[in-house]
Amino acid sequence: MSDSAPVLLVLADSLAFHGPERAEPANDPRLWHNVAAAEVHGRAELLAGYGWTARHAWYALTHDPRIWSVLPSVDALVLGVGGMDTLPAPLPTALRDLIPALRPDLVRRAVRTGYLSALPKLARGLARLPGGGPVALPPRLTVRYLEECRHAVTIIRPGIPVVSLLPSVHRAPAYGEVHTGRAAAEQATRVWASQVGAATLDLSALVGAHIMAGEGNADGIHFGWWGHRTVGEALGELLAGMLPVPPVTRSEVPRPPRGAGG
Repeated sequence: MSDSAPVLLVLADSLAFHGPERAEPANDPRLWHNVAAAEVHGRAELLAGYGWTARHAWYALTHDPRIWSVLPSVDALVLGVGGMDTLPAPLPTALRDLIPALRPDLVRRAVRTGYLSALPKLARGLARLPGGGPVALPPRLTVRYLEECRHAVTIIRPGIPVVSLLPSVHRAPAYGEVHTGRAAAEQATRVWASQVGAATLDLSALVGAHIMAGEGNADGIHFGWWGHRTVGEALGELLAGMLPVPPVTRSEVPRPPRGAGG
């Protein structure tokens, strides 16, 4: 790989690193961000976590010094967060994030088990409320943090292409198969993207049938390898039309065969 190979900064949730059976190392070539990077003959730098909302991505971007060293060389920004924002959240995200910190261990396990057991029923019940019930992050905050991420990166790398992934679909028993928050979040993301000149990639159109047919992970949320490949190839094709064509160096200029006329 040459020094001119494009670098993709990918801010994402677990859809970026979870396969059909388990979480995989970030450099697994089968994951969608690596498939996309290969399509443009570049590499991906992934910053991601389980259940990350757009707010988690913003916090990580501003607090993780490992990614700061990458920013000066970034050639494209991929915002793969926002989908988890749309999931039902009977317990506010801030409180749910505190469950792992509860002590003693017996209390933490009891609270976690109780919450996970009640979540499907609560999600189905709250879905009857106007607006479909509370979600992990409201659309207005999702687009706010997407914009914070975009603005921060493009201050350092002005003019680079930005792609935002629209929320995927799910059939997760853990959430009672409820996804009433998705449509509003997709609409808000599309409006924001059009306002700031970001491109969008529709995950539902790409892998919706794959997920709903049960061909992904058994949890009903994460992709199978077909899904990763499909998303990665579509993203790579999109980025290929947005990234500048690298200049041909002197050593790369084809030479006529010896003895040719001219």
